Amino acid sequence: MDLRIFTEPQQGASYDDLLRVARTTEAAGYDAFFRSDHYLKMGSADGLPGPTDAWITLAGLARETERVRLGTLVTAATFRHPGPLAISVAQVDQMSGGRVEFGIGTGWYDDEHTAYGLTLPPLKERFDRYAEQLAVITGLWKTPAGETFSYSGDYYTLADSPALPKPAQSPAPPVIIGGGGKKRTPALAAQYADEFNLPFVDAETALAQFERVDAAAKAIGRDPKEILRSVALVLAAGRDEAEVARRAAAIGRETDELRANGLAGTAAEIVDRIGQWREKTGITRLYLQVLDLSDLDHIEFVASEVAPQLD
Repeated sequence: MDLRIFTEPQQGASYDDLLRVARTTEAAGYDAFFRSDHYLKMGSADGLPGPTDAWITLAGLARETERVRLGTLVTAATFRHPGPLAISVAQVDQMSGGRVEFGIGTGWYDDEHTAYGLTLPPLKERFDRYAEQLAVITGLWKTPAGETFSYSGDYYTLADSPALPKPAQSPAPPVIIGGGGKKRTPALAAQYADEFNLPFVDAETALAQFERVDAAAKAIGRDPKEILRSVALVLAAGRDEAEVARRAAAIGRETDELRANGLAGTAAEIVDRIGQWREKTGITRLYLQVLDLSDLDHIEFVASEVAPQLD
């Protein structure tokens, strides 16, 4: 079971805060450090000192870490044009020595688009644009060196692109797709995804969606086992009940609710809960959503007390 740390810096974090968490993640032995791609805080958080850009952040972390993999859950397709985005991600992959994983979704948070002058099209158009972005970005990365890439779609047109730079990983960084859509999402995952992620759902819901992705893969002649299964769950772990309650309170949640809907409890409880997830859904990767970025002991505790019991 791969354990990854997943952060939501739009809730209030500077680059230096993220660097501390990323370095702690790496030193503690986790597989990867991931962050969201949002420009506006959600809920009652103050969001100070303000948003940090996902790919600028990951470029910095690429040079200030050595082993841990880096990525987004997930880059919003509404934020960036696919050609320049392909360049940015390829460059960060080079800067990291081939440690980038590329999560991408349609974009959804209306208020952040309004706040920063971004367009959020209707859902069907978002999916149409998303499908074209996947085709363009992966097409640019996978075009053999010395050849050009062209694409003509309803929203994006590229003519004789040199398709440079190339990522360090060949033919491309792993692509992560997720979400609960029952038709187009599984179909796009079957075509493009190396990993399919379900954030913040129950095991039964996750299994049903994983099975839809498997069916879509089979329908186009792809082995479903090529698509890794993962979930993301909010974390509140502790050495005893008092520590669990303190960490839940720090993120404005109740322990009973987190036990039901996330990963909360002592090390033994969390190991048991992860085992249930693995048995029910076949996941092999888990993103631990850490919301209190000042609590580095939280990350170290899970690495030392939970991770060794998952082999």
